[in-house]
Amino acid sequence: MPIPDDVTGEEIDADVRQELQSLPKGLAEDVSRNLVMVARLIDEDPEGAYAYSKIALRLASRVAAVREAAGFAAYANQKYSEALAEFRAARRMTGNVDLWPVMADCERGLGRPEKALDMAGAPEVHKLDKAGQVEMRLVAAGARRDIGQLDAAIVTLQSPELASNSVQPWTARLRYAYADALLAAGREDEAREWFAKAVESDKDGSTDASDRLAELDGVEFVDALVEDEDEVAPEAEAEDEAEDESETATDAEADTDPDTEVDDEDDDEDDIVEAERTKPVVEADDDDEAPRG
Repeated sequence: MPIPDDVTGEEIDADVRQELQSLPKGLAEDVSRNLVMVARLIDEDPEGAYAYSKIALRLASRVAAVREAAGFAAYANQKYSEALAEFRAARRMTGNVDLWPVMADCERGLGRPEKALDMAGAPEVHKLDKAGQVEMRLVAAGARRDIGQLDAAIVTLQSPELASNSVQPWTARLRYAYADALLAAGREDEAREWFAKAVESDKDGSTDASDRLAELDGVEFVDALVEDEDEVAPEAEAEDEAEDESETATDAEADTDPDTEVDDEDDDEDDIVEAERTKPVVEADDDDEAPRG
Protein backbone atom coordinates (compact mmCIF):
# COMPACT_ATOMS: atom_id res chain seq x y z
CA MET A 1 0.00 0.00 0.00
CA PRO A 2 1.24 3.50 -0.79
CA ILE A 3 2.59 5.64 2.06
CA PRO A 4 2.55 9.45 1.84
CA ASP A 5 5.92 11.06 1.25
CA ASP A 6 5.66 13.09 4.43
CA VAL A 7 5.78 9.90 6.52
CA THR A 8 9.45 9.26 7.28
CA GLY A 9 9.21 6.70 10.07
CA GLU A 10 10.90 9.04 12.50
CA GLU A 11 7.50 9.84 13.99
CA ILE A 12 7.38 6.62 16.05
CA ASP A 13 8.23 6.46 19.73
CA ALA A 14 11.86 6.19 20.73
CA ASP A 15 11.22 2.81 22.40
CA VAL A 16 9.81 1.37 19.18
CA ARG A 17 12.68 2.83 17.16
CA GLN A 18 15.06 1.12 19.56
CA GLU A 19 13.37 -2.23 18.94
CA LEU A 20 13.65 -1.80 15.18
CA GLN A 21 17.42 -1.33 15.36
CA SER A 22 17.75 -5.10 15.27
CA LEU A 23 16.59 -4.96 11.64
CA PRO A 24 18.60 -3.91 8.57
CA LYS A 25 18.37 -0.16 8.06
CA GLY A 26 16.18 -0.23 4.93
CA LEU A 27 13.82 -2.80 6.41
CA ALA A 28 13.59 -0.90 9.69
CA GLU A 29 12.58 2.21 7.79
CA ASP A 30 9.85 0.36 5.86
CA VAL A 31 8.47 -1.17 9.05
CA SER A 32 8.51 2.10 10.95
CA ARG A 33 6.66 3.93 8.16
CA ASN A 34 3.95 1.28 8.15
CA LEU A 35 3.67 1.52 11.93
CA VAL A 36 3.24 5.28 11.62
CA MET A 37 0.35 4.69 9.21
CA VAL A 38 -1.25 2.28 11.68
CA ALA A 39 -1.14 4.90 14.41
CA ARG A 40 -2.37 7.62 12.05
CA LEU A 41 -5.40 5.69 10.76
CA ILE A 42 -6.49 3.48 13.62
CA ASP A 43 -9.20 5.85 14.89
CA GLU A 44 -10.56 7.24 11.62
CA ASP A 45 -9.91 4.33 9.26
CA PRO A 46 -9.51 1.07 11.21
CA GLU A 47 -9.55 -1.06 8.05
CA GLY A 48 -6.74 0.97 6.53
CA ALA A 49 -4.73 0.71 9.74
CA TYR A 50 -5.26 -3.05 9.74
CA ALA A 51 -3.94 -3.33 6.19
CA TYR A 52 -0.74 -1.46 7.08
CA SER A 53 -0.31 -3.56 10.22
CA LYS A 54 -0.39 -6.73 8.13
CA ILE A 55 2.43 -5.37 5.97
CA ALA A 56 4.51 -4.52 9.02
CA LEU A 57 3.78 -7.95 10.46
CA ARG A 58 4.92 -9.64 7.27
CA LEU A 59 8.17 -7.66 7.32
CA ALA A 60 9.04 -8.03 11.01
CA SER A 61 6.90 -10.51 12.91
CA ARG A 62 9.62 -11.05 15.53
CA VAL A 63 9.48 -7.46 16.78
CA ALA A 64 7.21 -7.07 19.81
CA ALA A 65 6.13 -3.54 18.85
CA VAL A 66 4.95 -4.84 15.49
CA ARG A 67 2.93 -7.63 17.11
CA GLU A 68 1.41 -5.12 19.52
CA ALA A 69 0.47 -2.72 16.71
CA ALA A 70 -1.07 -5.60 14.76
CA GLY A 71 -3.04 -6.55 17.86
CA PHE A 72 -4.48 -3.06 18.30
CA ALA A 73 -5.35 -2.83 14.60
CA ALA A 74 -7.19 -6.15 14.77
CA TYR A 75 -8.90 -5.06 18.01
CA ALA A 76 -10.10 -1.84 16.34
CA ASN A 77 -11.73 -4.00 13.66
CA GLN A 78 -13.35 -6.29 16.27
CA LYS A 79 -11.15 -9.21 15.22
CA TYR A 80 -10.81 -10.24 18.84
CA SER A 81 -9.34 -13.70 18.37
CA GLU A 82 -6.59 -12.36 16.12
CA ALA A 83 -5.96 -9.42 18.43
CA LEU A 84 -5.65 -11.68 21.45
CA ALA A 85 -3.13 -13.88 19.67
CA GLU A 86 -0.98 -10.86 18.75
CA PHE A 87 -1.15 -9.42 22.27
CA ARG A 88 -0.12 -12.75 23.76
CA ALA A 89 2.81 -12.94 21.35
CA ALA A 90 3.94 -9.42 22.26
CA ARG A 91 3.68 -10.23 25.97
CA ARG A 92 5.77 -13.39 25.57
CA MET A 93 8.47 -11.36 23.84
CA THR A 94 8.63 -8.60 26.45
CA GLY A 95 7.24 -10.09 29.65
CA ASN A 96 5.30 -6.83 30.03
CA VAL A 97 1.82 -6.81 31.64
CA ASP A 98 0.64 -3.54 30.10
CA LEU A 99 -1.57 -5.38 27.62
CA TRP A 100 -3.39 -7.35 30.30
CA PRO A 101 -6.57 -5.19 30.36
CA VAL A 102 -7.02 -5.16 26.58
CA MET A 103 -6.40 -8.90 26.49
CA ALA A 104 -9.20 -9.31 29.04
CA ASP A 105 -11.45 -7.12 26.91
CA CYS A 106 -10.74 -9.39 23.93
CA GLU A 107 -12.09 -12.24 26.06
CA ARG A 108 -15.27 -10.20 26.49
CA GLY A 109 -15.43 -9.64 22.76
CA LEU A 110 -15.18 -13.38 22.23
CA GLY A 111 -18.18 -13.90 24.51
CA ARG A 112 -16.16 -15.06 27.53
CA PRO A 113 -16.88 -12.46 30.27
CA GLU A 114 -16.11 -15.01 33.00
CA LYS A 115 -12.58 -15.35 31.64
CA ALA A 116 -12.23 -11.56 31.70
CA LEU A 117 -13.29 -11.54 35.36
CA ASP A 118 -10.72 -14.22 36.16
CA MET A 119 -8.05 -12.01 34.57
CA ALA A 120 -9.30 -9.04 36.62
CA GLY A 121 -8.45 -10.98 39.79
CA ALA A 122 -5.07 -12.24 38.59
CA PRO A 123 -1.74 -11.17 40.16
CA GLU A 124 -0.79 -9.36 36.93
CA VAL A 125 -3.26 -6.60 37.79
CA HIS A 126 -1.15 -5.51 40.77
CA LYS A 127 1.79 -4.95 38.43
CA LEU A 128 -0.16 -2.46 36.32
CA ASP A 129 0.30 1.27 36.69
CA LYS A 130 -2.62 3.45 37.78
CA ALA A 131 -3.94 3.90 34.23
CA GLY A 132 -3.78 0.15 33.65
CA GLN A 133 -5.62 -0.60 36.89
CA VAL A 134 -8.41 1.82 35.98
CA GLU A 135 -8.64 0.21 32.54
CA MET A 136 -8.87 -3.21 34.16
CA ARG A 137 -11.65 -1.95 36.42
CA LEU A 138 -13.57 -0.72 33.37
CA VAL A 139 -13.19 -4.08 31.67
CA ALA A 140 -14.30 -5.95 34.78
CA ALA A 141 -17.38 -3.74 35.14
CA GLY A 142 -18.22 -4.39 31.51
CA ALA A 143 -17.89 -8.13 32.09
CA ARG A 144 -20.26 -7.87 35.07
CA ARG A 145 -22.81 -6.15 32.86
CA ASP A 146 -22.32 -8.81 30.18
CA ILE A 147 -23.61 -11.44 32.60
CA GLY A 148 -26.41 -9.25 33.95
CA GLN A 149 -24.80 -8.23 37.24
CA LEU A 150 -25.61 -4.51 37.13
CA ASP A 151 -25.24 -3.84 40.84
CA ALA A 152 -21.89 -5.62 40.88
CA ALA A 153 -20.77 -3.52 37.90
CA ILE A 154 -21.63 -0.33 39.80
CA VAL A 155 -19.71 -1.48 42.87
CA THR A 156 -16.72 -2.44 40.68
CA LEU A 157 -16.49 1.12 39.37
CA GLN A 158 -16.69 2.71 42.82
CA SER A 159 -13.08 3.49 43.57
CA PRO A 160 -10.75 6.25 44.81
CA GLU A 161 -10.13 7.18 41.17
CA LEU A 162 -13.86 7.74 40.64
CA ALA A 163 -14.22 9.83 43.80
CA SER A 164 -11.14 11.95 43.10
CA ASN A 165 -11.68 15.55 42.01
CA SER A 166 -8.46 15.61 40.00
CA VAL A 167 -8.85 15.08 36.27
CA GLN A 168 -6.69 12.37 34.74
CA PRO A 169 -6.68 10.91 31.22
CA TRP A 170 -9.03 8.16 32.36
CA THR A 171 -11.40 10.30 34.46
CA ALA A 172 -14.02 11.03 31.78
CA ARG A 173 -14.30 7.40 30.69
CA LEU A 174 -14.53 6.16 34.29
CA ARG A 175 -17.27 8.65 35.17
CA TYR A 176 -19.10 7.90 31.95
CA ALA A 177 -19.06 4.15 32.58
CA TYR A 178 -20.36 4.71 36.09
CA ALA A 179 -23.17 6.98 34.88
CA ASP A 180 -24.12 4.49 32.18
CA ALA A 181 -24.26 1.63 34.69
CA LEU A 182 -26.43 3.72 37.04
CA LEU A 183 -28.81 4.51 34.20
CA ALA A 184 -29.03 0.85 33.21
CA ALA A 185 -29.96 0.07 36.83
CA GLY A 186 -32.78 2.64 36.73
CA ARG A 187 -31.03 5.20 38.95
CA GLU A 188 -31.65 8.11 36.61
CA ASP A 189 -31.02 11.02 38.98
CA GLU A 190 -27.63 9.67 40.00
CA ALA A 191 -26.83 8.87 36.37
CA ARG A 192 -27.55 12.46 35.37
CA GLU A 193 -25.19 13.73 38.07
CA TRP A 194 -22.34 11.54 36.86
CA PHE A 195 -22.91 12.27 33.19
CA ALA A 196 -22.57 15.95 34.13
CA LYS A 197 -19.30 15.18 35.93
CA ALA A 198 -18.11 13.24 32.88
CA VAL A 199 -18.83 16.27 30.70
CA GLU A 200 -16.75 18.47 33.02
CA SER A 201 -13.72 16.20 32.67
CA ASP A 202 -14.14 15.32 29.00
CA LYS A 203 -12.14 18.18 27.49
CA ASP A 204 -11.32 16.43 24.21
CA GLY A 205 -14.77 14.94 23.59
CA SER A 206 -13.70 11.32 23.96
CA THR A 207 -17.21 10.34 25.11
CA ASP A 208 -20.73 11.36 24.14
CA ALA A 209 -21.51 12.35 27.73
CA SER A 210 -22.91 15.73 26.67
CA ASP A 211 -25.41 14.07 24.33
CA ARG A 212 -26.46 11.59 27.01
CA LEU A 213 -26.92 14.41 29.51
CA ALA A 214 -29.02 16.42 27.04
CA GLU A 215 -31.15 13.36 26.39
CA LEU A 216 -31.84 12.93 30.08
CA ASP A 217 -32.76 16.63 30.30
CA GLY A 218 -35.21 16.23 27.42
CA VAL A 219 -33.26 18.45 25.07
CA GLU A 220 -33.95 17.61 21.42
CA PHE A 221 -31.45 18.64 18.77
CA VAL A 222 -32.86 19.79 15.44
CA ASP A 223 -30.90 19.56 12.22
CA ALA A 224 -30.68 23.13 10.91
CA LEU A 225 -30.36 21.93 7.31
CA VAL A 226 -33.56 19.88 7.50
CA GLU A 227 -35.33 22.82 9.12
CA ASP A 228 -34.30 25.12 6.26
CA GLU A 229 -35.54 22.62 3.70
CA ASP A 230 -38.88 22.43 5.49
CA GLU A 231 -39.18 26.23 5.34
CA VAL A 232 -38.30 26.41 1.64
CA ALA A 233 -40.74 23.70 0.60
CA PRO A 234 -43.96 25.59 1.49
CA GLU A 235 -42.65 28.68 -0.30
CA ALA A 236 -41.99 26.66 -3.44
CA GLU A 237 -45.45 25.11 -3.22
CA ALA A 238 -47.01 28.59 -2.87
CA GLU A 239 -45.16 29.79 -5.96
CA ASP A 240 -46.34 26.76 -7.94
CA GLU A 241 -49.93 27.37 -6.86
CA ALA A 242 -49.67 31.05 -7.87
CA GLU A 243 -48.38 30.07 -11.31
CA ASP A 244 -51.22 27.55 -11.75
CA GLU A 245 -53.81 30.17 -10.81
CA SER A 246 -52.27 32.67 -13.25
CA GLU A 247 -52.38 30.16 -16.10
CA THR A 248 -55.99 29.25 -15.26
CA ALA A 249 -57.01 32.90 -15.27
CA THR A 250 -55.34 33.48 -18.64
CA ASP A 251 -57.17 30.52 -20.18
CA ALA A 252 -60.49 31.76 -18.79
CA GLU A 253 -59.96 35.22 -20.26
CA ALA A 254 -59.21 33.75 -23.65
CA ASP A 255 -62.43 31.69 -23.58
CA THR A 256 -64.61 34.69 -22.73
CA ASP A 257 -62.89 37.41 -24.79
CA PRO A 258 -65.62 39.09 -27.02
CA ASP A 259 -63.03 40.22 -29.53
CA THR A 260 -62.08 36.64 -30.08
CA GLU A 261 -65.73 35.72 -30.77
CA VAL A 262 -66.18 38.60 -33.26
CA ASP A 263 -63.05 37.59 -35.09
CA ASP A 264 -64.40 34.05 -35.38
CA GLU A 265 -67.76 35.33 -36.82
CA ASP A 266 -65.94 37.57 -39.34
CA ASP A 267 -63.89 34.65 -40.46
CA ASP A 268 -67.07 32.60 -41.05
CA GLU A 269 -68.68 35.38 -43.18
CA ASP A 270 -65.52 35.76 -45.26
CA ASP A 271 -65.53 32.03 -45.94
CA ILE A 272 -69.16 32.18 -47.20
CA VAL A 273 -68.44 35.12 -49.53
CA GLU A 274 -65.40 33.41 -50.94
CA ALA A 275 -67.39 30.24 -51.58
CA GLU A 276 -70.10 32.15 -53.49
CA ARG A 277 -67.52 33.99 -55.59
CA THR A 278 -65.72 30.84 -56.68
CA LYS A 279 -68.86 28.80 -57.34
CA PRO A 280 -68.68 27.31 -60.93
CA VAL A 281 -71.21 28.53 -63.60
CA VAL A 282 -73.22 25.85 -65.51
CA GLU A 283 -73.31 26.79 -69.25
CA ALA A 284 -75.52 24.03 -70.65
CA ASP A 285 -77.85 21.32 -69.44
CA ASP A 286 -76.77 17.80 -69.84
CA ASP A 287 -79.93 17.13 -72.05
CA ASP A 288 -78.77 19.62 -74.75
CA GLU A 289 -75.62 17.72 -75.51
CA ALA A 290 -76.23 14.72 -77.93
CA PRO A 291 -74.31 11.63 -77.43
CA ARG A 292 -71.68 10.83 -80.02
CA GLY A 293 -71.91 7.50 -81.63
